[in-house]
Amino acid sequence: MLVMGVLNLTPDSFYDGGRYITPQAAVERALAMVDEGADIIDIGGESSRPGARPVGVDEELARVVPVVEALIEKSDVLISVDTTKSAVARAAIAHGARIINDISALRNDANMARVVARSGAYLVLMHMQGNPETMQQNPVYGDVVADIKDFLQERIDAAVSAGIDRKRLIVDPGIGFGKRLPHNLEILRDLARFKDLDLPILVGLSRKSFLGEILDLPTSERLVGTIAANAIAIANGADIIRVHDVKEGRRTADVAFRLRSDATQH
Repeated sequence: MLVMGVLNLTPDSFYDGGRYITPQAAVERALAMVDEGADIIDIGGESSRPGARPVGVDEELARVVPVVEALIEKSDVLISVDTTKSAVARAAIAHGARIINDISALRNDANMARVVARSGAYLVLMHMQGNPETMQQNPVYGDVVADIKDFLQERIDAAVSAGIDRKRLIVDPGIGFGKRLPHNLEILRDLARFKDLDLPILVGLSRKSFLGEILDLPTSERLVGTIAANAIAIANGADIIRVHDVKEGRRTADVAFRLRSDATQH
């Protein structure tokens, strides 16, 4: 059971935007997350919060590469880079990143599949309806879980056809990315249905707006809700949780996974 710590290098991310925009602050935060139990550090140079506007490739490179370069010198933690741009992925991999977390699932940049295939990096394929600017305007599904499974299967097939080793793929149903509250709840309740894809499942729900809807609380007060939702996700089959609060996420993961593992042995 893996814990992925979120490291946003952006001024406009929904929870921690602006906190880690200097390389020194970012690396210090990454090392603190490693000490708290993070298995993976997911570095992002472009916000994907609802309504976020894209940034240029040069700006994203300037944010991401110095942090990857500095962190790889100080830690052997797995580094993931949250990007949809092949140029950013190529540079990050060249400096030591081993996972590309592509919220577009290879749809944003025609060269991304080639870059990942040649490098042998791991790849996260995430479901998103629309794009960050538009995704929450009017998301509609038939059977939300079936629709997402079909999408992910199609993207898995596309990745494998492009030469990416299937064993290096991870799927993410995309909690909050073009989903309303009922959609997010149904995904979490029925997460086990994604096991049919026979790939590790990543879930990222840390402090997201659907928790705010349930609790009527701002992002700063959604930690307890995050812990509860992550425990459910793990019980229902999540293999990786993506969190802002690593210490709490690590403890949640350890307990929930132990309960899940013991239950399967009886």
